Formats: sequence, C-alpha cells, structure tokens
Amino acid sequence: MVHSALWFPVFGELADPAAVARLAAEAEEYGWHGLFLWDQLGWPDPVRLVADPWITLAAVATATQRLRIGPMVTPLARRRPVKLARETATLDRLSGGRLTLGVGLGSDRYAREFSRTGEEPDDRVRAAMLDESLEILAGAWSGEPVHHRGRHYTVDGIRFLPRPVQRPGIPVWAAGYGENARPLRRAACHDGYFPIELAHPDQVAGMAATLAGLRGEASRPFDIAVALAPGTDPAPWAAAGATWWMTDFEPATLSLDLVRGVLRDGPPTP
Repeated sequence: MVHSALWFPVFGELADPAAVARLAAEAEEYGWHGLFLWDQLGWPDPVRLVADPWITLAAVATATQRLRIGPMVTPLARRRPVKLARETATLDRLSGGRLTLGVGLGSDRYAREFSRTGEEPDDRVRAAMLDESLEILAGAWSGEPVHHRGRHYTVDGIRFLPRPVQRPGIPVWAAGYGENARPLRRAACHDGYFPIELAHPDQVAGMAATLAGLRGEASRPFDIAVALAPGTDPAPWAAAGATWWMTDFEPATLSLDLVRGVLRDGPPTP
C-alpha cells in the first residue's frame, strides 16, 4: 500500500495556520494519510507571505486525529538541536504520536536563506551539523541524560522529559538528491528517505535496492516518499518501492483553492 499525503509550502493564502488546520481536517475526512509542510524562511517573488511550519503543525495536530504530520524537510543546521528536542517531543505528544521528522541540509540556491542570515553556507559543514544534531535528538528522545561534546554542539547531562509518544523515538526521514551516496547512507540509519528531483520510477528501484543493502538485517520499518505532481499515477512508483506519494505543488502558483481541489479529488489508488 502506498500512503498519500498533501505536501506544500505555507506560502501566500496558506500562510494562515487556521486555514491549513481546516484543510487538514478535511483531508482526513477524504481519506488522506498525511500532511507535510515545507520549512522555509522565504522564497523568491512573487511569494511574499510565509508562515512558520511548526506553529502551523501544532494547529494541524489539534484539528486532526489520524493524519501523519511533519516538516518535510527542516534544515537541521539552522535549528538548535536541544530546542528541537523539546519541540519535537511536545508536538509528538500533542498529536498522539503522529509526527515524522523530515531532515536535510537545506539549500541556499532558492532564497539564499543561509548567506542572507549569516548561517553556515558550506554544504559539507551543514551535513556534519545535521548528523551531529540527529545524534543529539536520538539521545534526547530516549529519556536518558544526554552527554554530547562534538565539533558543533555541546550537551552536558541534560535529560529531556517527557519523551515522545513514539518508541524508540520519532521517525526520521532524510532527504537527498536522487542517488547521492551520503544522503542514502544517512537515511539507511534512520526510518525513511525523501529523494528530491526524481524523473523516473527506475530511480526509486535503484535507491530501494541500495538502501536495502545498507540497512542489512535492520528490522525497523522503512519508508521511501516521492513527490509527484497531482494526477500522477503512483502505481509505477509503488512497484519500484515507494511507500508514500506526496503532492508536488509549484510555489509560484500555489493557492488555497488549488490545494482544496486536489484534496477533494481524494488520494490516488495505485
């Protein structure tokens, strides 16, 4: 079975958390399985209005009962891992254990979010920060004291309670461009992979085989989520190994009516 999710940026008319919460409640009624939001500070013109995805997800959590929710994806190098540990545990508890944490490096090429805010612009450094943050989060979600002294972060014996609802922790999906080796290795250590800029189902089949080899005898469930334009037949992608189908909207033409129309068409059936 391929799960279906609405996935969009909280831009323009969708920069209203109450409107997104209403959409989420309606999506649940129409049989969708998830709702995921971009985590961006901004976007090139004509986008002007941008909401915070985390506050919006809290609104979604209170308006729904079954939808899996989460940021897809959040650039961890832009966030302090100890603060995110509290935020993710709280949101997971608020939603009754429905949070999935999508993570990635982020990119400076769309809206220059890193260079314009004094954040780390080097992809390799952000990758190291991402991996270090994930180590801290795993420790925090365990409920045991976290002792971490790394290149970028220090946590000296802090215990993060209450724990998330989900055990052993919140599922983590790592994003990456296609079949690049490092993102695949990172994803294999966690719970899912979100490949960016796919062109053909054969790419998914290749990634699924690589991930299966990297994961070996790992017993935890693993997901591969693909972003496809609304109306795309998900069957070939499901046959190649995808477990989630996510709506891919163009930010410049995004509107509340457009998302609502796709929502009311219902999730595709492969």
